Amino acid sequence: MFYYLLKPILSFNFILIAAAVIPAVFLMIKVYRADRLEKESPYFLRKLVTAGILSSLLALVEEKVLSYVLDLVIDPSSYLYNIVLYFVVVALSEESSKYIFLKRRTWRSDEFNCQFDGVVYAVFVSLGFALWENISYVLSYGFSTALVRAVTAIPGHACFGVFMGVFYGAAKRSEGVGKHGASKIYRAFALLLPVLLHGTYDYFATVSSEIGNYSFIGFVAVMFIVSYVLVGKTSKKDRYIRS
Repeated sequence: MFYYLLKPILSFNFILIAAAVIPAVFLMIKVYRADRLEKESPYFLRKLVTAGILSSLLALVEEKVLSYVLDLVIDPSSYLYNIVLYFVVVALSEESSKYIFLKRRTWRSDEFNCQFDGVVYAVFVSLGFALWENISYVLSYGFSTALVRAVTAIPGHACFGVFMGVFYGAAKRSEGVGKHGASKIYRAFALLLPVLLHGTYDYFATVSSEIGNYSFIGFVAVMFIVSYVLVGKTSKKDRYIRS
């Protein structure tokens, strides 16, 4: 009896969760298919998605702590407050959490033997993060949120992952051929550029004006196009780490 009473609720939640998950899975498949030289094992990719989910929990803790500190030191009504909020509290917390789990799970792995692997790994971690975040949003705010985030936030996280992965893969190959200084620089860009993109994305998304709306749409369009081109080019130019 209780099952039949709860069935509509359970079914509704299943639909919401599916709406939250499907866009992330679709993008994972697209990036996976772009990996030409040597496909990664499903087991390893599942570990990366799990790492992305765990990184979202770490980011949540970081954001709570940094938000508390921010409220103490900067006036919430000031322009500086929003800059620090979007670029440090949110963007740095989330992208650094992804990067920590990405590097911990992949840098010394035997499977990391091609430069494009860096893109695959970073995108899967980023979409694991987005997947879990999207489930939380959708269950809280409903199906309309899933539709909006399917074309904004989830591809946005994928784009941040692409930029992170391009430099992360270059860092791994630089280390593989003995260029340790270049490897450190690439790793710095693998974190810095996604933070800047993420912060800009969040800032434009919250500007409540017509100019802000056009700026957000233009920024997202350019970021998506550049990310798409980067995936294609890095896939075609993929090479083994020690070649």
